[in-house]
Amino acid sequence: MSNKYIAIAGNMGAGKSSLVEFLCSHFGLKPFFEPHLTNPFLELFYQDMKRWAFHSQMYYLSNKFRIHRELDTTNGTVVQDRTIFEDAEIFAENLYRQGHMSEPEYETYRHLYETMLKAIQPPDILLYLECPVKALKTRIAKRGRGMEQSIPDSYIRGLHKLYTEWIDGYKLSPVIRYSTEKQDYLSDFIHRQDLLSLIEKHLV
Repeated sequence: MSNKYIAIAGNMGAGKSSLVEFLCSHFGLKPFFEPHLTNPFLELFYQDMKRWAFHSQMYYLSNKFRIHRELDTTNGTVVQDRTIFEDAEIFAENLYRQGHMSEPEYETYRHLYETMLKAIQPPDILLYLECPVKALKTRIAKRGRGMEQSIPDSYIRGLHKLYTEWIDGYKLSPVIRYSTEKQDYLSDFIHRQDLLSLIEKHLV
């Protein structure tokens, strides 16, 4: 598995960070996590999405581009928690559709995103974590991040719809779809071996 790029994709609460940590522990990979807690606009965004959506998404976009450029030049196999594609095609798109980003803001964002795509490499394999909205909401509530507790249900459902549309049309790399609703690779040996076999098959 030398010099491979694994991307973990999926909605909020689908289990991306846990899977990144597990794969790094099992295979000795280098992780690249989403800059979630470093976003200075995130708490403001959850309080007033329309006011801070553009600022928050631009922060994620610029930092995700930096991460992509870094992992493109890193030796060895790397694994990433959420891609730049999701930032744009899911989160920014959802905010625009729900009226939280204006037309000029969205066009500015998309122009920068499409320019960035020309400078980065797609993953060698994309592992997409599937999970229904009800389970996502339960996990988001359980992990107890204060600023996430006020997220409207319509926002999560919008993300879920866009994730489904996006992954159905994703063609940049091979995709492994993995349901995290009932599969428990952390404590169930059979589930763990099934998941590892799926990944190893694509990375030999």
